[in-house]
Amino acid sequence: MSDKRRIFIGDIQGCREELEQLLEAVSFDPAADELHPAGDLVNRGPDSLGTLRLLKSLDAGGVLGNHDLHLLAANAGKREPAKRDTFTDVLNADDRDELLTWLAARPFARGWRDILCVHAGIHPSWPDPTERHLSDLDPLEPDERAEFVTHVRYCMKDGRRPESNTPTPEPPFQPWYVFTPLREREERIIVFGHWSARGLIERPKLRGLDTGCVWGGALTAWIAEEDRIVSVAARRAYQEIR
Repeated sequence: MSDKRRIFIGDIQGCREELEQLLEAVSFDPAADELHPAGDLVNRGPDSLGTLRLLKSLDAGGVLGNHDLHLLAANAGKREPAKRDTFTDVLNADDRDELLTWLAARPFARGWRDILCVHAGIHPSWPDPTERHLSDLDPLEPDERAEFVTHVRYCMKDGRRPESNTPTPEPPFQPWYVFTPLREREERIIVFGHWSARGLIERPKLRGLDTGCVWGGALTAWIAEEDRIVSVAARRAYQEIR
């Protein structure tokens, strides 16, 4: 395993200025550190284009989130942008193809001996290792596995999800991570984003890093080698919570 620090970042969603501030706060050094966003690099924030350019320039790793998939589908003509989407700067950029080729190359799960990074969560019954189970997914092709790993919040013991997450679904639905102990061989720390309403989650074997920067919260990083959380406050709320 590399001796570089691994720095995981929650949902950036186009908040480039906060990303730059957070990188400064963790003293990010491309020669000594690896950068791994936990998905949703773009959309809803003010500068998706600048965010992608910065992350690409830093050779960031990370994984795909649902907003990243939405951007890729819109670019391919498979989906219409919504009124609240803020990624037209990417679609109109001269370097669009280069940036989106880079984005599409992010996996749905990225794993190490001690850590597994996904955007939303993992299915209780998926075989290990998760990253290998998802390695054949195409970001432009619908797949139940892609839908789960980029969208899940609540599910049942068998992985079935509720029709809606609001209001909070009643049992037997539980947050997906309640069922991770059922996965006999998965002993790694799971790093994820996607759930700003829950805020920062620090539990044994769990690091939930979506602290709602785009909603006026904060952008948060977890430095794995130091087991340290670093956050910077959002400059303002870029979207209203609905």
